[in-house]
Amino acid sequence: MHGDRCEHVQHGEHVQHGEHGERGEYGRGAPGRGGHAHAYGAAGAPAAGVGVGVGVGVAARRMPTRYSVRGQVLDALRKALVSGELIPGEVYSGPALAERFGVSATPVREAMQQLVAEGAVEAVPNRGFRVTSRSARDLAELAEVRGLLEVPVLLRLARTLPAARWRELLPLAETAEAVARGGDRAAYAEADRAFHRALLGLGGNRQLVTVTDELHRRAQWPTPDAPVRRTEDLVADAAEHVALLDALAARDLPAVESLLRGHYTGAAH
Repeated sequence: MHGDRCEHVQHGEHVQHGEHGERGEYGRGAPGRGGHAHAYGAAGAPAAGVGVGVGVGVAARRMPTRYSVRGQVLDALRKALVSGELIPGEVYSGPALAERFGVSATPVREAMQQLVAEGAVEAVPNRGFRVTSRSARDLAELAEVRGLLEVPVLLRLARTLPAARWRELLPLAETAEAVARGGDRAAYAEADRAFHRALLGLGGNRQLVTVTDELHRRAQWPTPDAPVRRTEDLVADAAEHVALLDALAARDLPAVESLLRGHYTGAAH
C-alpha cells in the first residue's frame, strides 16, 4: 500500500504500526487556528470525539487495512465537523492531518475526497482542504427539502400504523435525551440521526432513508457565525423526539406536522 500505516486490534487493544515500526496515537490534538493551512491539533491537547474507541467493533474480524483506516479517519473528521473543531473557512493540510492521526497521507486524502463529494470541504490546490462555509439560507433550504420529503411520509404512516409501532422507538428517543444531557454535540448528532432513520424506516423505503439521512447530516454542520449549541439546546431538541412519538401514536396530524417542521428549523440553528 506504498507505505500506508497498518492498523488493527489485538485482544481489544488498538494497535498502530508505522512505516518504521513506531506506535502512533490516533487523533491527538485539537485543530490549530493560526496560519494558512492547519494541522489537526496542537500537540498535547486531546481533541474531543477524535480517536475515541476507534477499535470498537473491529476486534472480532480483520478488515482490509485501507478501508479500516480511511473509514476511521472519515468518522473522526465528520465528528470534528459537527463539534466545530474543524472551523468553517479554515484550510487544513492533508499531510499535517495525517501526522496528527498517526497514519499515512493516503487514507486522509481519501477521507477528505469523500467529504468533498458530500460538500463538507473543498479542495484548495497546493494547500489542502477548506471547510465549507454555509449560510443561514443554506440551512433553511435543507430544512425545506427535509420537510418536503419526510413530512408527507410520516403523516401517511401516522394514519395507518398502530400506536405500539411508534412506542417501539421510545428507547431511541430516550437514548438521544441521555446523550444530549452529556453535552457532546458529535455524539448527539449521531443519536439524533439514528432516531430519524428508525422513524422513516417504518415506511419501508430504504432509498428515502438514505437520502434524508444525508440531508440530515449536512444540516448538522455548524455555520461560521452560528452560536455553539449548548447542552440545554441539545436537551430541548431531544425532547421533541418524545413529543413527536406521542403525537404520532395519537394520530394528531396537525401536531405531527408542526413538530416536524419546527424540529427541522430548530436543528438548523
